[in-house]
Formats: sequence, C-alpha cells, structure tokens
Amino acid sequence: MHELPVTKRILEIVLRHAAANNAERVVAVNLEIGDLCDMEPAWLQQYFDHLSKGSIAEGAEIRAERKPASCRCDECKHVFTVRFREVEQLACPACASTEGVKMLSGSEYFIRDIAIQ
Repeated sequence: MHELPVTKRILEIVLRHAAANNAERVVAVNLEIGDLCDMEPAWLQQYFDHLSKGSIAEGAEIRAERKPASCRCDECKHVFTVRFREVEQLACPACASTEGVKMLSGSEYFIRDIAIQ
C-alpha cells in the first residue's frame, strides 16, 4: 500500500516536467529502483493508471529497472555491487571479510527519464 503515496508524488513530478516541456502526452515513465526497495512495479502501474486518469499521463507505461545495491568494505575499502536476493551471506569479494561491510545504496528509487510526445 505504500506505493500509493509514492506513485502520487511520481505523477506530480511527471506532470510538472511534462508541462515545462510543452508535452501533449506522457508515453512512459522510466524508474530505477534499488534492489532492496520493496516497491512493486505492478502496483506502481495500477496506482499510476488510477491517479493519472484525465491527465496527459493517462495510459503511460511505468517501466522499472532494478539496480543492485552498492556496498563498501571497511577492511579493504573495496566498493562493490551485490544483489541481496542472490546471496546467503554478504562478504567482500576482494578480501572475503564479512565484518564491517556497509551498504551505500540499494533502497532508493528515482525517475530516470520521462518519454513524452
């Protein structure tokens, strides 16, 4: 259910940028979603379809691309990406340390671009 307020904000941003660029229609909204972000693209699309009715964004497609999380090892300072859904234990690929690995990114989402006509 947390997708609803997020989708409302996405639509506000999309409409603002579409208007600033004299768009007649929004075709697609391309999102990048961190691997740890629990937003579901199907729910985003459903809410977007509902909220955008009657606007120039009605019928626009939500395209979401998952991005791996980024981590840094405190032991060797190596920065690396990881898909948390694919690993059992988080370890630095450079030194194999499992202590002090810090997440730098992975729970965020943002609008990468908007396709307009």
